[in-house]
Amino acid sequence: MAKEKTNYFTELDKVNVTEEMEKKGQFNYLSWAYAVRELKKRHPETTWEVHEFGENKTPFIATECGYFVKVTVTVEGVPATQVHPVLDNRNKTIEKPNAFQINTSIQRCLAKAIALHGLGIHIFAGEDLPSDFTLTDDQSKEFISALRDNKKEDLIDTVKSQISLGKINKGNFHKAMEHYVNS
Repeated sequence: MAKEKTNYFTELDKVNVTEEMEKKGQFNYLSWAYAVRELKKRHPETTWEVHEFGENKTPFIATECGYFVKVTVTVEGVPATQVHPVLDNRNKTIEKPNAFQINTSIQRCLAKAIALHGLGIHIFAGEDLPSDFTLTDDQSKEFISALRDNKKEDLIDTVKSQISLGKINKGNFHKAMEHYVNS
């Protein structure tokens, strides 16, 4: 009997990356190295390309509104392209970035392009929302109650910690609930 082929996006979306998230300032990040490792473990044929621009083939493009990098990640023959501005650690545009800042933005862009395939995509949910997306007290209580109701008391301290660090927030609340309550 042939093995049923699964949707790779659904498979990658189910990977729990919450423990690997890092918080810098008010933003959550997934290390590009972790994202590449987890993706290549599941899809070793994955490739990516850092796009080059102009005659000098630089890995960035300068525009009147800032510098940008572009990365395409291909999984199972499906390309996903992400364009990312060169930003500082407060997510503000850098007017004259150095090589390190450009490289850092390329790695962030790579992690986001991987997320377009499902791995860690919930981290970026709410990224385009106003800066205050911490859970309300009611949402926190709902989450803890759901854990208790489903006999998952052993996860309560972990979840409380992730809520207090902002790793579980309004942007990924439902996905985190689904993961912890149904795992």
